[in-house]
Amino acid sequence: MQQEARIQEAQLSSQTMAVKLGSPLRQLWQTNLEVFQRDRMAAFGLFIFIFFFLVAVLAPFIAPYDPLEVVEQDGVWLSNKRPFWMEDADEPVQFILGTTNVGRDIFSQLVYGSQTALLVGFSAAITVSVIGTVVGLIAGYYGGWIDMLLMRLADVAFGIPFIPFIIVLSAFLDPSVWNVVLAMSLLLWRDSSRVVRSQVLVIKEKAFVSAAKVSGASSLRIIFMYIAPSILPLTFLYGSLAIGWAILTEASVSFLGFSDPESVSWGFMLQDAFLSLALSRGAYYWIIPPGLCIMLTVMAGFFIGRGYEEVLFPRLRRH
Repeated sequence: MQQEARIQEAQLSSQTMAVKLGSPLRQLWQTNLEVFQRDRMAAFGLFIFIFFFLVAVLAPFIAPYDPLEVVEQDGVWLSNKRPFWMEDADEPVQFILGTTNVGRDIFSQLVYGSQTALLVGFSAAITVSVIGTVVGLIAGYYGGWIDMLLMRLADVAFGIPFIPFIIVLSAFLDPSVWNVVLAMSLLLWRDSSRVVRSQVLVIKEKAFVSAAKVSGASSLRIIFMYIAPSILPLTFLYGSLAIGWAILTEASVSFLGFSDPESVSWGFMLQDAFLSLALSRGAYYWIIPPGLCIMLTVMAGFFIGRGYEEVLFPRLRRH
């Protein structure tokens, strides 16, 4: 009788906790809302991402030319044209940010570059967050040889230099922006997995997890229905940081010439300007805009990550 009473009590406790955690989306929404209400810089970072997202979606309507189109007039390339505010008012064709050395519209390249940046940034962030979270959950919950194997793989990933790894990938694969996503997926899950694992080691010892075990819940159900909602904010923290890191990495790889030459990105623009000696010619209108866009998106990821840190770790809050 006592054993049956304990089992019923455990089931009741499990059901009560299931009600609390039964809506992970609600819990996640509340955490996200707290982040952006509490931290103005996080809200500013979100505004930056929303702005560039709208630019990327509306790029065909905003950009006056195709980013790789050579603008001509009477069969002559309009090369090295300066922005309209630097040109004479009677110029027949005017450009917002001028043209490149082969007559491509810089403003159109800047607008379409937002598509590549956000595609790489969010794709890499999702893959890194998912892989790191799953690895951390499994390693922390099961422990033993599974934990040891996964953490040794993380140690190996820590030992591989990131940029050279992408260069090696590009040597074996066709140059593509997806090389950045693949490289981040293979290497950068290591950071989030360790932090998630440490949290799981604490959470799995709590009463509601023991109650779920007694009530007969499977290990996978306990991991993904009971424990996972508690560490989702950590996943979003590392995901927001991964967005900025991916965009910066893609720009670096493109600047080094290991990206797809048919895909226009902000890093591609900087490489094109560098090879065309734009700096020596004083063509700052070609260099500053893509550099500023890269800086803003990386800062946005950092601001959002900072907001999540202050919510997850209240001691970091400034009084």
